[in-house]
Amino acid sequence: VEKYRPQALSELVSHRDILSTVQRFISEDRLPHLLLYGPPGTGKTSTILACARQLYREREFGSMVLELNASDDRGIDIVRGPILSFASTRTIFKKGFKLVILDEADAMTQDAQNALRRVIEKFTENTRFCLICNYLSKIIPALQSRCTRFRFGPLTPELMVPRLQHVIQEEGVDVTEDGMKALVTLSSGDMRRALNILQSTFMAFGKVTEENVYTCTGHPLKSDIANILDWMLNQDFSTAYRQIMELKTLKGLALQDILTEIHLFVHRVDFPPSIRIQLLIKLADIEYRLAAGTSEKIQLSSLIAAFQVTRDLVVAEA
Repeated sequence: VEKYRPQALSELVSHRDILSTVQRFISEDRLPHLLLYGPPGTGKTSTILACARQLYREREFGSMVLELNASDDRGIDIVRGPILSFASTRTIFKKGFKLVILDEADAMTQDAQNALRRVIEKFTENTRFCLICNYLSKIIPALQSRCTRFRFGPLTPELMVPRLQHVIQEEGVDVTEDGMKALVTLSSGDMRRALNILQSTFMAFGKVTEENVYTCTGHPLKSDIANILDWMLNQDFSTAYRQIMELKTLKGLALQDILTEIHLFVHRVDFPPSIRIQLLIKLADIEYRLAAGTSEKIQLSSLIAAFQVTRDLVVAEA
């Protein structure tokens, strides 16, 4: 993941509109305070680090850029101490501004964020702040209004595939067509996760196929889900229960994952609307109860029951 982190703005694959805006800010030397937010693995940190590399030469980096992560202490004392002193000192030999990067800013306490308001305002002359977070709602409104916000959405498959292929070629990994699809599906727009799954699957199996990817991440296979559905709709209760329990134990599947996959199937299968609605409500209830930490066995029985009731309703309607 670190080996293939994009080093320059031109290497970043997605969010062209954001990048062109930032590029223009830099070329006109009018960079505002930035607030980058969005799900993990979408290029927020890479973007600002690439900006910093473009703005400063290698040897100025240490004196011009202060990067603090959630893992570093960023309580109110740090904001009033090191951050304040870094921001308030002028650069003697170089015109331009310093850059303070606060990664994972949503992990900062309310107090620390409040202390930051004044610092940001007071030293805008010679320091730019860039806050990076996953959840915008955890940043106080006062800080949001002082920054230019950019949302980094999940990456689309069209953008991820070429980059993945580049890494695959460089590393000489054997990936099949369906393996590639599985990578993109399971990572759901998170580039970092896609690369991690790719790496672990390759190390475990030596060849990246759909089955290997699913096995490696512990996700239920499409064929397994199809079997489970088949049993629930066509077998009697105790047979279905026994077979699904065996499959779960054999493959080490979590009911939560099975439920998510089945939900997609329910939308594809052609049930009458009224029956589908009932079924989806039951699936939602089961998911809620699972999240509350109930017994998987009882919830599995509940899941099978929901489908068997649905089956009987469909038969009755027909």
